Amino acid sequence: MSLTVLDSNHASGKIIASVEVTQKLPIGTFLPQRYFSPHIQEMISLDWQAILLTLQLASSTTAILFVVGLPLAYWMATTRWRGKFLLESIVMLPLVLPPTVLGFYLLLALGPYSPLGQFYEQVTGGHLPFSFSGILLGSVLGNLPFAVRPFVAAFSALDRRLVEASWCLGVSRLETFRRVSLPLCWPGILAGLVLTFAHAVGEFGVVLMLGGNIPGITRTISVSIYDDVQALDYAAAARTSGLLMVFSFTVLCLTHLLQRRRSPA
Repeated sequence: MSLTVLDSNHASGKIIASVEVTQKLPIGTFLPQRYFSPHIQEMISLDWQAILLTLQLASSTTAILFVVGLPLAYWMATTRWRGKFLLESIVMLPLVLPPTVLGFYLLLALGPYSPLGQFYEQVTGGHLPFSFSGILLGSVLGNLPFAVRPFVAAFSALDRRLVEASWCLGVSRLETFRRVSLPLCWPGILAGLVLTFAHAVGEFGVVLMLGGNIPGITRTISVSIYDDVQALDYAAAARTSGLLMVFSFTVLCLTHLLQRRRSPA
């Protein structure tokens, strides 16, 4: 791959050159080349910066939704509030809403001229659009139903008599949740976490609308594939797409195994 070397005396030239090298540096560069044939080096020459950023985004999204989605799902599975369907509709909206639409409205809501954007700027001194924090927020909202739905299904399948028996024995609600509900529902919860992580890895529309394509900050693996196709570099796009295909198939197999463990019959 060609590399354009800019004037070393120009500060921006140094930054641009450094970004390009970090993006496209083949993994074989870090090891003696005798361990890799030229064909193997070409196969594993991926956008590792985008891959690492994607894993960071997916891990952060999964962790946040585990903390936020678990109590929300438990409440949705146990409440008898008649207006629950309104909250369920809001939570499930990203399933039917195009990701670009969600990203567009988030861009308007979090922009520098919006109340939320101005408040964030006053508190942190930065902007949410075109930042990692911005795409993380978009990823959390976009993946909310992929975490909450399996959580709700797991809690709904729980035998309430076991929970009530724990209460009758004098165990607090929090301890009952930790020692009874959570262990019994863990396979379903774990399946939701795996699905959330996998979907966050492939997030594209929200990330592109809210974060753009900034290497090392908002350029995820899906954006990298889109960029390669635009540059007519189909070989690089095929390598990265193949990696995502294997990853997605593995995640589906793991999810089905977890569901079978939850429902042996």
